[in-house]
Amino acid sequence: MRTGRGFASDNNSGVLPEILKAISEANLKHTSAYGDDPWTKRAEDAFKHCFGDGIEVHFVFNGTAANVLSLSSCTRSYEAVLCSEMAHIYEDECGAPESFTGCKLIPIQPIDGKLTAERVFAKIKGVGNPHNVQPKVISISQTTEVGTVYSKAELLELSHLAKEHQLYFHVDGARISNAAASLDLTFREFTREVGVDILSFGGTKCGLLGAEAVVFFNSHLARDFKFRRKQGMQLASKMRFISAQFEAFLNQELWRKYAIHSNNMAKYLAEKVQSLAGVEIAFPVQANGVFAWVSKPIIPKLQSEFPFYVWQSGKDKDLVRWMMSFDTTTEDIDQFCQLLKGHLF
Repeated sequence: MRTGRGFASDNNSGVLPEILKAISEANLKHTSAYGDDPWTKRAEDAFKHCFGDGIEVHFVFNGTAANVLSLSSCTRSYEAVLCSEMAHIYEDECGAPESFTGCKLIPIQPIDGKLTAERVFAKIKGVGNPHNVQPKVISISQTTEVGTVYSKAELLELSHLAKEHQLYFHVDGARISNAAASLDLTFREFTREVGVDILSFGGTKCGLLGAEAVVFFNSHLARDFKFRRKQGMQLASKMRFISAQFEAFLNQELWRKYAIHSNNMAKYLAEKVQSLAGVEIAFPVQANGVFAWVSKPIIPKLQSEFPFYVWQSGKDKDLVRWMMSFDTTTEDIDQFCQLLKGHLF
């Protein structure tokens, strides 16, 4: 019997049972508002345990806010953010970064979803010229929008380039847990230790409820953030319900358990479909997403039972995205592959 789970987005999944328990436990009594509560203190300590002392962490409601507020902390209106032309900040945030920061986003063509130091360097121009917008930030997504993962060496190249040209380095980590599981590294090893200045730490796509965080490794950039967050309408009055989620997520290593699971489900799906004549996997499967070219006529038939998105339209085939979630099962994938085979042959 169909479960109703599809592969459209890890946003479509529910909330982790352990997280619901943490929220419920935070609901038992009154406490101070706006983050002046024990849960927020413990959550901040959990982030420091992961990333080390000297960081600052601030909780917000959604990923767009995390990205926009991060970028607003390090840009002025005549400056620019260098990013992938596929980046969420460029394609999927309705112009919010430009609207709220006043700065310009400069898109760069990626390779397998990833920026390279060579391609970013080509866009660092006009520095000091009053006729040109001034490059200020390199922003990447980890994992990328096509499910690939930057290696530590690739991150170091981008970080060195940023430091060489006095740019800041921002990471949109909406799926940072999947990246950590894929790399088999601690969060700190591929963020703070490679020179990232600001991280948007994602929770929602990993089974949290409206819980995201902005983590500053460059404390200089955080000096006015409490005002930016309030002005940006992201200061939660009942912050403990966000903080309790992160406390459980990090201290119980729920991030690792469920990221490994969703990554493994993507590998399982890729293995099942890669030999099918009508399916061509488009990018390396390194996290919890599979991107594949599929014959146009069968896509609506598949979507009617297993929702998923068309990522790019082609002549005879479309590029589709199949996202795995914390509750995706091998049975879901087996049923989908059986349906897929039935329409292909």
